[in-house]
Amino acid sequence: MVILNKQEISFPHPNTANAYGAIAIGGDLEIDRLLLAYQYGYFPWFNPDEPIIWWHPDPRFVIFTDEIRITKSMRPYFNQEKFTISFDQCFLEVLDACQKIKRKNQPGTWITEDIKEAYKNLHQMGLAHSVEVWQGDELVGGLYGVSLGKLFFGESMFSKSANASKFALICLASILRKKGFEIIDCQMPNPHLKRMGGRYISRDSFLNCLRTNVFEETFVGNWNEIMNIYPIKDLIK
Repeated sequence: MVILNKQEISFPHPNTANAYGAIAIGGDLEIDRLLLAYQYGYFPWFNPDEPIIWWHPDPRFVIFTDEIRITKSMRPYFNQEKFTISFDQCFLEVLDACQKIKRKNQPGTWITEDIKEAYKNLHQMGLAHSVEVWQGDELVGGLYGVSLGKLFFGESMFSKSANASKFALICLASILRKKGFEIIDCQMPNPHLKRMGGRYISRDSFLNCLRTNVFEETFVGNWNEIMNIYPIKDLIK
């Protein structure tokens, strides 16, 4: 892997990544580097006791917004409006919940304090966004990620109530589709996302999407004001 330094903001060619998708080590999590990384499909992922590791896997795991899977068991959550959603109303709380939630077969979290600070900065710029799922006045689920152009780069999700994170992802995909987004980048696969309709595309296909995406307008700012929160029942029609 290439060792990055903090004086030069650049990344090696994606095709130099190893078989697992790791491509570079080091650098920093400053805004300029993160924005360049997302523009070209790189993302940071590392354990708390490791240096920053940058990834560009091939194939890439994504969800096409028109392929999100809505199972029969999920439909009552929409038809009966068991949950409500919002955007960007409590980004830091979502970030904290994603850090602290216990995950099966994972002894710890990759969301370090440095990661939290970095994405907090992106959120303040209007480029990192959260989806919040509410049961009454209680925050029970959600996710966060980065949006550039018409691509949403998902980072993490959490659920404190059954199916709350699924609800967040379905709502996000449905609303993004209405706004012209085709892809949610999931970065790495997991069984949960596979059941939701996630699938692999080649690195070349993903890079083509990124090349086209640079010409798209980015919805900068608070998404609760920018994105229409459609009636919950209408999101699965």
